[in-house]
Parts: sequence; structure tokens; C-alpha cells
Amino acid sequence: MTHQLPLRTVPRKSNVATLRSTQWGFTMTKSNLRLVSPHTVIGTVPPMRRPNAELRTREYLTEAEVERLIKAAKANRNGQRDATMILLAFRHGFRAAELVDLRWDQVDLGRNACLHVRRVKNGMASVHPLQGDEMRALRELKRSADSPFVFVSERGAPFTRAGFAKMVARTGQEAGFKFGVHPHMLRHPCYALANRGHDTRALQAYLGHKNIQHTVRYTELSPTRFKDFWRA
Repeated sequence: MTHQLPLRTVPRKSNVATLRSTQWGFTMTKSNLRLVSPHTVIGTVPPMRRPNAELRTREYLTEAEVERLIKAAKANRNGQRDATMILLAFRHGFRAAELVDLRWDQVDLGRNACLHVRRVKNGMASVHPLQGDEMRALRELKRSADSPFVFVSERGAPFTRAGFAKMVARTGQEAGFKFGVHPHMLRHPCYALANRGHDTRALQAYLGHKNIQHTVRYTELSPTRFKDFWRA
């Protein structure tokens, strides 16, 4: 003989009591849910980023400060790579994304050594000459190169923007700077080039700016335009 378990009847949906709770003028039909106060900060949503002007005292490094940063970078575990990254970023106005994407097929170390610069943000591509110290640094890296990318991690993967930012910040601390150093400070070679009297249009092409207003904003950092203000 088989025993059958008693069947339990499930009440119809219309017979199930619905609990309602009212908060701030809204009615909740499910008792296990609650409304969150509009003044409550949800932990999963990051706070709004403060403007750069509130976070940084300035947006550029002088030539002497860059040399000091390069000297500190040479003491890193991968000193040759790190120092070369800082040097090229400053000399050619690289953004972090442009620098870490630099490949050996963009580097010409022949008789007329040059760098084929590709810009992001719809910037204009250009060809920059390489100086002697840049050529020596790149040749040293190329001896042990095993990747199409110029700058790679210890595991052989292409260097990342985040990794470059961390390296620059850490090196700035080791160099003894009293302010935070970030990669975009190396994007402002206009500060040094404008001091040498270079034309703004030439600087625009050098940095790959489509809008000259961006170049003008950088050249405003140059103190030479105020040089003779107090001379009789």
C-alpha cells in the first residue's frame, strides 16, 4: 500500500495579503524592500572627482625638475626603461596612452634618427627628430627587446597607463618633490619650448593639437612674456 502525502493548497494571489509601508510619501508593495534616503551615499557609486585646480598646485615640470625625476628613475629596478619613458614623454609631449602604445616600427635609429609620433584624441601625427641621449637610451632598450612594443612590463606585456602613472608618482616621491607628480606634467614641454621663443603654430604641430587654443593654454605657462615688465 502506498501512502500519499496530503496536498497543501496554495492560496490564490488575490487572497494573499500585501503588506504596504509608506515612506516619504511613496508606497512600497513589498515588505522586504525599503526606500533609501536621497541624502544617503551609496557605497558602490564613487564620489565626484574634484577639479584639478583643487587637487594640484601646478600642471607642469621645469627642465631641471624633469632631469631630477629621470635621475631618481634610474635608481628603480627597471631604471633604464623608466628613465627612458620619462625622457620621451617630456621631449615629445606624449600622453600616457601614446607613450605606452609606442612600437619599435615607429622608431628610426638610422642616420637621420626620428620618431613617428601617433596621437590620440584625433590629434595630428608628426615626425620628431631624436636627440643623442634619446638614441642611446632607445638602443640600450632595443638590445633586449622581445616585443613589438618599446616599453614592456617584467612579464613582457605592454606597459599600461595605470602602471606608468604609478611609476611617475612613486618616482616623484623618491625624487623628493613636495607636490604630487603625474604623467600629464610631462605633456607640457611647451613650458620649456616657449621659453626658447618657438612659434605657437610650430608648437601646435609638435604636440598634434588640432585646435590652437589648447596650445595657447600651455604656452601661457611660460614666464618669458613677463620678462621685461619691470625693466626701465
